[in-house]
Amino acid sequence: MLQRMSGVFIGALFGTIFVVANAHDPLNPAVGIALRVLAVLTFAGLLTLALRAGRRGLPAADDPEAPQTDWFRGKFAFVVGAEAVLLIGGNLALRAAGAPEQTAVAWIALIVGLHFIALMAVWKRRSIAVPGAALTALGVIGLGMAATSAVAWVPFVSGVLSGVALLGGCAYAITHTYRSTARP
Repeated sequence: MLQRMSGVFIGALFGTIFVVANAHDPLNPAVGIALRVLAVLTFAGLLTLALRAGRRGLPAADDPEAPQTDWFRGKFAFVVGAEAVLLIGGNLALRAAGAPEQTAVAWIALIVGLHFIALMAVWKRRSIAVPGAALTALGVIGLGMAATSAVAWVPFVSGVLSGVALLGGCAYAITHTYRSTARP
């Protein structure tokens, strides 16, 4: 369970970072602050629930979301390595092409989403398909918006909404794990 919860913790942390880093203009400053505070509080709540689930014990062995022993080996390393290359290379290419700076967060959302879709196949966990598809879509939408007069909203669409998708996906995973550890 520790391996699975560490993966969920990483997802929730990055979801929080997406929101905190991107909840700014053109949003009303009060809305931006509220979104940042809500993201941090959500992260704290998810961390607390994950720790409580860890203390309660392991999920039932027949649970399709039961932990694997090798979550972070083999194909996982390949997926993360490819993700790093695509993140860096893609952002350098966008910068060299003169793309607006807002495309960086859209590219990150796209690649992180694709990384979740690849990990779905590696880990055989359908639960990460939804945040993966959401981030992929929000990244594509943001890249499309970058070529329009709505470019200022790319950080909200591809950043804040991606953070919300990650936090929501992590909330689902942690809640599912917490419920599966409930003692009758």
